[in-house]
Amino acid sequence: MYTPPQFNSTDRAKATQLIREYPFASLISVDGAGLPFVSHIPLHLEERGDQTVLLGHCARANPHCHYLAERPKALVTFLGPHAYLSPSVYPDLMRVPTWNYLAVHCTVHATLIDDPSEKDALLKKLIADHEPAYAQQWRALAPEFAQRMLAGIVGFELLVSQIECKLKLNQHRPESHSAMRTRYASGNELERALSDWSLRLSTGN
Repeated sequence: MYTPPQFNSTDRAKATQLIREYPFASLISVDGAGLPFVSHIPLHLEERGDQTVLLGHCARANPHCHYLAERPKALVTFLGPHAYLSPSVYPDLMRVPTWNYLAVHCTVHATLIDDPSEKDALLKKLIADHEPAYAQQWRALAPEFAQRMLAGIVGFELLVSQIECKLKLNQHRPESHSAMRTRYASGNELERALSDWSLRLSTGN
């Protein structure tokens, strides 16, 4: 990912925060023909001491699990809030439009998970992330049905070896910040999130 110094964040806590807030990822591998193959999936982040791990699954029919088995090294990307930025936020006219966005790229090494009990534990972590109340319904499913559902997926653990975090919020143009935040704060959900992140960066939180 092209990351100019002014947008490069080396704060691992900000990267993991962004992943937790926007967990729907693009998992990118190489297929048998040497071309990129992408699956769009939610991932659960775990920090185990000094290791960062991403957990997820795909349908057994998805060839991605075969590509991961053959070539475990992959890339995972997370896209946070993003929005257009009008040049009208500047006090002068010699400006051009741009697009602000937050993104995290993780280089990973995949280990497949096909044991039913391990996949069940993985699913419960994803359920806890997105709908904790569903856990009881999952546990109450008929065993035969639950086993069929588990048999239809392949889980994976993605050990993160490198994290790149790009926070592009016009940091190098402080004369735009006040108007930019005001504009974004009155906008849609993504724009409001960018306004909030801009304030976080300015206060170091």
